Formats: sequence, C-alpha cells, structure tokens
Amino acid sequence: METLSLVVVIGAALFFTYTNGFHDSANAIATSISTRALTPRVAVGMAACLNLAGAFLGQEVAETVSEGLIDAPTGDEGMIILFAALVGAIVWNLVSWYLGLPSSSSHALFGGLVGAALAGTSTVYWDGVLTKVILPMFLSPVIGLIVGYLLMVAILWTFRRANPHRAQRGFRMAQTVSAAGMALGHGLQDAQKTMGVVVMALVIADVEEEGGGIPVWVKITCAGVLSLGTYVGGWRIMRTLGRRIIELDPPRGFAAETTAASVLYAASYIFHAPVSTTHVITAAIMGSGATRRLSAVRWQVAKNIVLGWFITMPAAAGVAAVSYVLVHFAFA
Repeated sequence: METLSLVVVIGAALFFTYTNGFHDSANAIATSISTRALTPRVAVGMAACLNLAGAFLGQEVAETVSEGLIDAPTGDEGMIILFAALVGAIVWNLVSWYLGLPSSSSHALFGGLVGAALAGTSTVYWDGVLTKVILPMFLSPVIGLIVGYLLMVAILWTFRRANPHRAQRGFRMAQTVSAAGMALGHGLQDAQKTMGVVVMALVIADVEEEGGGIPVWVKITCAGVLSLGTYVGGWRIMRTLGRRIIELDPPRGFAAETTAASVLYAASYIFHAPVSTTHVITAAIMGSGATRRLSAVRWQVAKNIVLGWFITMPAAAGVAAVSYVLVHFAFA
C-alpha cells in the first residue's frame, strides 16, 4: 500500500510540475515575444532548454520546501497530506491558467501544503512559512517594482542621445540574453520546489533519509517534466503579461527580464528562499513600464493580478483541505 501511495504522490507531483511549466512559461518569455525579440516557438524552445539546465544549478530551495514548512507523519497519513496538497495546487494552477491570471504556482503549492497539513492536524512550521514564504511574497514584488523602475531610468539616461532605431534594435537583441537569464532562473527556482515535495514523499515512505540530499533521478525527472510543460506554452497568460499590463518596447522588456532574473538568483543563492517568478516578473514589468508614464500601466489589470496573488494561497489551501478530508474518508 505504501509503495502504491508513493507512486501516486510522485505522479501527482510530476503533474503539478507539468502544469507549473505551461502556467509559468510566460514568466520567462512573454516580454520577448510581445516586443518581437523572439518568435513564439523559438522562445518556448529556449525557455524549455534553460528551465532544464537551471534545475541543476542548486538545491537550497528544495531543502527549504522539504524540511522547513510542514512536518508530515510517516506512512499513508503523510502520503495523503502530500497528495491533497498537490491536488490543491494543481486545481488552482488550472483555474488561474483558464482565466489567464498570472498567479503563483509556488504559492499554490505552499498553500496546498499548509491547508492539507492543518486538515490532517500535522505540524506547520509557522516561522518557516512566515520567513520563507510570506515575507518573500511581499518583498520580492516590491523589490522587482522598484529595481525595474530604477534600471529603466538608468537605461533611458544612458542612451538618451542614442539613435532611437539603433537602440531599439540593440535592446531587441539583448532581450535574447535577458530572456535566457529569466528562463534559467525559473528552472532554478520552480523545479526545486517539486523536488522538495518528492523528497518529502521519499522520506515519509522511508526510502530516503531526511537531510540526505536530492537523488539524481529526482532532479532529472522534475527538470524534464517542467521543461516539457514549458515547451507547451501558456499562451493565455502570455497575453496578460506581454500586452494587457502595458505595451512593452525592447528596452523596457530587457529591464524587466534583467530585474526579475537578478531577484531570482539572489533569492536562490543568498537567501535560499522560494520566491514566485510570476510575482517578480509582473512587478518588474509594472516598474519598467511606469517610466513611460504612470497612466501607461493598466492599473486595473494590475490590481486584478495582485488580488489573485492574495487569493492563491487560501484558495489552494482550501481545496487541499477538502481533498484531504475526501481521501482520508475514502480510505479510512
């Protein structure tokens, strides 16, 4: 029974990773596509490859997810909690994708973990949730907004005397690099989150020891599935990020992508914090776009997106809690 439970949970984790890939592919490439720096298929192909590569650049975020948020019990009870958490995250990913809402797959997963753990009366490490999830959820978009604005101001000042057509062409080429950096950062962050859940499942099933690192097969599998999901492409959300918030030009697209990628790397390597790529890139787009004029940003669209950010964790937690009750009742 435990072996079957382990297989089911790992399967659910990989399906979540797949939805994460197509849900969040817009984060890395929507700006480059909207400014015509890259064609859509070239962009998703590049993002898929770099998502795959980024997943192997570290494991600190995975350790935070697997050890720092909840304490699931061993055996089938722990498996039910993980399965319910993943169901909550998957349902929210699919709903927000259908609505074209760039919400956070990461916070859907964290909300699912907390909701399922509370429903199963398991321990939630609230200090870890506060410092590793809640604070970064608020700080990372603020940092992305401010840095995106300041970087774009610096670009405008530096190239104030440049030929406009040559500058646009140069930044369109530079966006290839900044989009690649963003895609690499997305793989670094988001693949590790699923790795953390799979490691939790292996520890609960007594297949791996806690603190024993991430098996190579887990890295390869999670990275590959995320990459596959990214290649499918979340076109609904790309339209929201690329055009509905603001009509981006290549310099502003470059500023937004460079800002977001920098925040992702800093969060991964310095703070070991799992941050939302969606929050960071959306805020950076708003910041760089606001340099044109404040009214250039469609703040009503931005308000709806931010509202979705606040709903994500409670919504995923609620679905996870209901899923836990249903599964526990079915197999009790």
